[in-house]
Amino acid sequence: MKKLLLLLMVWAGTLTVHADDYTFLTFETTDGEKISVSLESLTLSISGTTLTTGSQSFTLSNLSKMYFSYTDETDGIKEVTRDALDEATEIYDLQGHKVSNEQLKKGVYIVKTKQGTYKIAMK
Repeated sequence: MKKLLLLLMVWAGTLTVHADDYTFLTFETTDGEKISVSLESLTLSISGTTLTTGSQSFTLSNLSKMYFSYTDETDGIKEVTRDALDEATEIYDLQGHKVSNEQLKKGVYIVKTKQGTYKIAMK
């Protein structure tokens, strides 16, 4: 019995995840929110009751499912903090002109950061 258990543990430890051509791992929370994380250089870690992947952290009890997907299924509008804007590598207005962080007035902008590219509305 011990040999069988050891064999199963070794076998389970050598399994690899094969994600076909999927590009995202999508997490769905108990309230229906979906958050997609790129599979490129994906790392997952669990500490206590928290699952962390990249810059995203989830409380395990708030996750209803996770699955591979072909597209980013992230829902809704997210609020961008001033710190995130300070980390922006490039900012463009809707006419395609590059603008600086100090030039932002009311309007819509495309902001590129290390975490991704966002469309923001300044009020």
